[in-house]
Amino acid sequence: MLLNSIKARVQYVNASAASKTRFFHGSSINLGLIKPFLLADIGEGITECEIVQWFVEPGATVEEFDKVCEVQSDKASVEISSRYAGKVVKLHYDKHDVAKVGFPLVDIETDEETTDDTYGDPVGSSSSSAPVSAVKSSPSPVKYKNSWITPAVRRLLSEYDLEAKDVAGSGKNGMLLKGDVLSVIKHDSLKKVEKIASPKAAPADQITKSEELGQTVKLTTIQKAMFKTMTKSLSIPQLGYKDEIELDATSEYREALNKYIKSQPDRFPFKKISYLPILIKSLSLSLSYYPLMNAYIKEGLGNGGSAQLVYREDHNIGVAMDTPQGLIVPNIKNVEKKTIFQVASEVHRLTQLAKVGAIPLSDLKGGTISLSNIGSIGGTYANPIIVSNELAIVALGSARRLPRFDEASQQFVAKQIMPVSWSADHRVIDGATIAQFGNTWKSFIENPALFASKMH
Repeated sequence: MLLNSIKARVQYVNASAASKTRFFHGSSINLGLIKPFLLADIGEGITECEIVQWFVEPGATVEEFDKVCEVQSDKASVEISSRYAGKVVKLHYDKHDVAKVGFPLVDIETDEETTDDTYGDPVGSSSSSAPVSAVKSSPSPVKYKNSWITPAVRRLLSEYDLEAKDVAGSGKNGMLLKGDVLSVIKHDSLKKVEKIASPKAAPADQITKSEELGQTVKLTTIQKAMFKTMTKSLSIPQLGYKDEIELDATSEYREALNKYIKSQPDRFPFKKISYLPILIKSLSLSLSYYPLMNAYIKEGLGNGGSAQLVYREDHNIGVAMDTPQGLIVPNIKNVEKKTIFQVASEVHRLTQLAKVGAIPLSDLKGGTISLSNIGSIGGTYANPIIVSNELAIVALGSARRLPRFDEASQQFVAKQIMPVSWSADHRVIDGATIAQFGNTWKSFIENPALFASKMH
C-alpha cells in the first residue's frame, strides 16, 4: 500500500508539471491519515487507567512498537506501545488524567492503510472538484466530527453534571476543549459562592452541614481497587483463627542458610534472607496436605446449589507489600516447585519493584492464598480480609521474645514468639480444618528438620 501511495505521488507531481489546471480525486493520493490510537483492554476487568507519564509529544515521530506512555491501573503499571509509525498530532490526555479503555490516547498521522478506528480526513486531500494548485497552496485541515468529545472532557462533564450542548466549544471547528468546561465550572462555582454569601443564602443548617464535610478528594487508583475488592470480600462469611508460633529453631535454621549465602557472595541477588521465604515455602508444603485451602469457589445461580470447588495445583502465594501508591499483593508463582533460595530471590525481586511502584500485572494475577506481614510495621494480631478468588489469608504479627513455661526444666524461659491471624471462607472451611492446617504449618516452622525432610 505504501509503494502504491509513493507511485501515486510521483504521478501527481509529473501531471502537475505538465498542466496546472488539471483536477484530481483525493482518494488517489494518500499523503497521510490521522488515526486515533485507542487504549486497548489490558485485562483483569480494568476499564480505566491514570496517565503516569508521556514518552511522546505533539510533532514527535514514532515507529511501530515505540513507547507512547505509561499508565497506572488499579492493579499495575503498564507501558503502552504504538501500533502505527508516523507523526504524533495530538495527546488526548494530560499527565495524571484518567484514560478510558477503548478511547483514543493519541492521534497519529501515518501513511498506513485506513482502519475502522480512523477518523478525520487525509492530510493534504481534497474533494474531486478542487484544482491541484489550490491543494498545494492550502492543504485541508483535519476535520473532527462535530460530536467528538475527548474522554477527559467527557469525564469533566459527567463529574459536574453538565451537558455538552450547554458549553460553547472554542477549539477547531467548534470542538469542545477541556478549558471550555473548566471555565463554565469556575463560573458556576463563583455564582454558588455569591449565593452563599448573600443575605438570602441557604438556611444556616445547610451551610453548617457543608462546612462539616471538610476537604473532599478522589480515591487513588489503588484505593479504588481496594474499595471494590473489599466490598465484594465482605459479602463472604469469614472465619477467624489465631495462634502463636515459636521461632527459636527456625532462627538457627535461618542462620545456617545465611552462612551458606555469605560463602557464595556471587550466587544470589541478596546478602541474607529473612524468615519470610521459610514461612512461604513451609506454607506451600502445608497446602500439599490440605489442597482445599488452595482451592476457590466457582459460584453459580441460586444459594450454592450449583456452586463448585475448583482445586488448583499451582501454589501461587501472595505477599502483601506496602508501596508508594498503597497496598498491593503480588504473588510468587509455583512455590511448590521452588527451593527456599528461589523463593527468596522472588521476594527480593518483588520488593525492589514495589519500592518504585513497578510491579507488572503478571505478578498480580493468579494468586491462590495470601500472606500479610504486618509484623514488619508493628502490632501483634489482625483480622485480615480474604479476597473473593481465594479461601484463606494469614497475617504475621511482630515476633518478640516472651516468657514461656518449659516443661522439661519446669521453668519459664525466653522464646521467640510470632503471633499469626487466619481468616478463611466459612462457606466451605470449618474451624477444625483451619486449625489443623494452621497446626501443620506451625509444626514445619517449629521443626526445620521435619520441614527439610518433606521437601523434594
